[in-house]
Amino acid sequence: MANRKKIESYVPARLDRLPWSSWHWLIVVSLGATWILDGLEVTLAGALGGILTRHETLGLTDTQVGASATCYLTGAVLGALLFGYGTDRFGRKKLFFITVAVYLIGTALSAFSWNFESYAIFRAITGAGIGGEYAAINSAIDELIPARVRGRVDLIINGSYWIGAAVGAIATLVLLDPRHVPVWLGWRCAFGIGATLGLIVIFFRRWIPESPRWLMIHGRNSEAEQIVAEVERQIGASPLRQSDAPITILTRRHTPWREMWDAIVHEHRRRSLLGLALMSTQAFFYNAIFFTYALVLMRFYGVPEQKVGGYLLPFALGNVLGPLLLGHLFDTIGRKQMITATYGLAGILLALTGWLFRAGVLTAQTQTLAWTIIFFIASAAASSAYLTVSEIFPLEIRALAIAIFYAIGTLVGGVGAPLLFGWIIGTGSVTVLFIGYLVAAALMVFGAVIEAWIGVPAEQCSLEHIAAPLSTKGL
Repeated sequence: MANRKKIESYVPARLDRLPWSSWHWLIVVSLGATWILDGLEVTLAGALGGILTRHETLGLTDTQVGASATCYLTGAVLGALLFGYGTDRFGRKKLFFITVAVYLIGTALSAFSWNFESYAIFRAITGAGIGGEYAAINSAIDELIPARVRGRVDLIINGSYWIGAAVGAIATLVLLDPRHVPVWLGWRCAFGIGATLGLIVIFFRRWIPESPRWLMIHGRNSEAEQIVAEVERQIGASPLRQSDAPITILTRRHTPWREMWDAIVHEHRRRSLLGLALMSTQAFFYNAIFFTYALVLMRFYGVPEQKVGGYLLPFALGNVLGPLLLGHLFDTIGRKQMITATYGLAGILLALTGWLFRAGVLTAQTQTLAWTIIFFIASAAASSAYLTVSEIFPLEIRALAIAIFYAIGTLVGGVGAPLLFGWIIGTGSVTVLFIGYLVAAALMVFGAVIEAWIGVPAEQCSLEHIAAPLSTKGL
């Protein structure tokens, strides 16, 4: 590879030993908003599922409701792959402006849908923006957050998805109630919330720098050093310890496809299997429940469609509290132990709840309570999947690796689950739905087994220690 230069850099060590500061909070808020936006979008899709089947709205069938969710996820898959590659090639900062703009356009257009086809296309565009966000933002956050708190911060940020879900639920209680807003207008206004939040996110991201680690790898170490020095000046960071060693690399302009393929498929194949298992199982588990919860409450418990959003609030609260209260354990007890425990326990609890559902002993309230308890655990598990794939691969392919495993996991677990469970609920069979819950539960237990087998103990380790950059080869 031409124009490669050998350099030594303290950038990773300097970033990892920074004390927590307002600068880190700016990163968390402005970049972490991605998950709030995704939670908002998915909640709206779930809560609007019943409303959009009415003739005064879009008049969708149950199958089309499920298909529109699949279009959103398919767009997310394609967006993740496209923008994930672009993030590694052109930089984190450029792409996290592009991806949020794509999201903003898609969600704004969704408000003006006139039939199933237009709605499906606009949801796919929205999904493409969100999928790209996952790749661009996860890589940037991991590279900017100190190693000692990376686990808890990542989990809490991923858990903020459910803040968006709560906002969506509260909004639908008002916007989908015909006493406040006409049915034909309320669902369109709901999508305006996402567009407004997207504009706010763009405003705050102006102050986020390019990842110094990315600049270092791409031969722009002086820029990287300047960014870190400015942050150190702002927050009064202490000098480096004698034990903080520099990293030696050969700079590069880009990473060839062949080298990326070899790294993911050959050199790190066990980690690839781990990422695939964790992402696929949690995606199926989550989407099986969440994209269809409104239909379950309405069809099996007789909950009025305008009140469905209220049942999501305790569900969302459990999902926020899980990563918030359990996150620090992933940095102290350890990644491997906590991921295994949360995946396994989430699967067992869903199987138990499914049995109670089939036995007919649950009400809408107790079903919601059971989901809240399950996803208190499952939210930490799912967040740890994103944490895992964002920290166990080399810097040069981090965003693409996130994109690949997000895409595969979503295709395997996310695209199929809404269609399958939409069909199951359409049958009206309690027994068939119970079997579906058992499948989702078994997949989570399988994820726990894989983690126990080949999980990576990455707690409090620098990213370069967990996975040496490809740029260190040949030195």
